[in-house]
Amino acid sequence: MTHTAQLACACGQVHLEAERAPIVRAECHCNSCRAAGARLQALPAAPPFLETNGGTRFVLHRKDRVRFLEGAERLKEFRLAPGAKTRRVVATCCNTPVFLELQNGHWLSLYGCLWPAGTLPPPDLRTMTSDLPDRSTLADDVPNGTWQTLSFFAKLLGAWIAMGFKSPKITIVNGEIHA
Repeated sequence: MTHTAQLACACGQVHLEAERAPIVRAECHCNSCRAAGARLQALPAAPPFLETNGGTRFVLHRKDRVRFLEGAERLKEFRLAPGAKTRRVVATCCNTPVFLELQNGHWLSLYGCLWPAGTLPPPDLRTMTSDLPDRSTLADDVPNGTWQTLSFFAKLLGAWIAMGFKSPKITIVNGEIHA
């Protein structure tokens, strides 16, 4: 059975789907995700998406398994600094963060807020917890890696091998936002 997640921005104008099982489900605590999260969540009408512990929930999918069905013209990128190798893409209709993309990456980190209420799968792990001022506040329900773990990289590598070492370009993003 093939599972397809039907996802949308908060106002429902941007629709996408992610096919099959994700590569990994993660909660990131790196300085960049926390800084970008605070700035994006402060945009007008942006939905809350940061976890109570400050982390950002992502579900990582192969790029070739994510399809944008409606509203792609509303997608704009945000970078923490000019020339940053990581971009976060936002649906400007309601300022919902949609995905994070690492330059030349073969996956998209889809933001957890895209899942309908009660359907976001639980995380497999927390990563980059070394950037937190106090790690003791984290629950111990999943591994709390101080950095990305070997198994995290192994899953990404396995997905890339399965894709024939391809890294599709996402060209549907139209312009940038400033937050």
